[in-house]
Amino acid sequence: MRRSPEVYLGFQQPPSIPTLKESTVIITGAASGMGRLLAIRFIRAGARVYGLDVDQDRLLSVSSELGDRFTGIKCDLTNPEEIESSMASVLADAPAVDILINNAGIASGKYFLELNPADVERTFRVNVLAHFYTVRAVLPSMIESGSGQIVTFASAGGIVAAPRLTAYSSSKFAAVGFDESLRMEMKKHNYPIDTTLIAPFFINTGMFEGVKTRFPFLLPILKPEKVADRAFRAIQRKKRRLIMPWFVYTSFLLKILPVNLFDWIADFFGVSRTMDDFTGPER
Repeated sequence: MRRSPEVYLGFQQPPSIPTLKESTVIITGAASGMGRLLAIRFIRAGARVYGLDVDQDRLLSVSSELGDRFTGIKCDLTNPEEIESSMASVLADAPAVDILINNAGIASGKYFLELNPADVERTFRVNVLAHFYTVRAVLPSMIESGSGQIVTFASAGGIVAAPRLTAYSSSKFAAVGFDESLRMEMKKHNYPIDTTLIAPFFINTGMFEGVKTRFPFLLPILKPEKVADRAFRAIQRKKRRLIMPWFVYTSFLLKILPVNLFDWIADFFGVSRTMDDFTGPER
């Protein structure tokens, strides 16, 4: 008799999915969106997940949904002291962290002159500065144990910018640079630490409500489940970089063109108008 696939958390688990049993995973921004979807996938594969998020109510909801292999920890990622305390509590419970996923991100969606200093500072604190604190907390033990993986969730907006994304894109460009420098530093010192960069186009999670794309077959607004599936597989396989969709890769070549020509091409493909109808949520 053919055995039916295991059903867990409402998903069918195909036998071909590699397990991550006994692995310890930390995910920031785990209470909703991509963080929650990734937590589901890692738990389904047998991992233990610690989720950091500022939203206590949603953390409790996710904890109830995912069971005892998920531990929610309330943490304001704009606050270095809270990050340090939260990471210390994880390490006290699970000294060996196998995978750290810096997933949390925010966007204000304001034009440059509408931004106030608080908008800019909060964006950078969540989208990139928090990475420094979380990685600093786990990297020494990863190096000592001889294995570990640092996952940086950036964005296609960290490769090509657009109006109303000055703060967001700047922070995501920084996140891309963070991943690249960290990767090269690990190689230079022969540390056995893997790094993975995830850089998707806009995802339909509500964070970028109202964004549009001129050519959906080239630059589609991505479905959260599809991004989560691909990101999960990329992390499992320790892929160095995942950029979605494939068309974003062309931007690396386009950037060698004269600036005016690059801007014209970006305008033609609607990149400069993606945020025109953005409605929020403003954070």
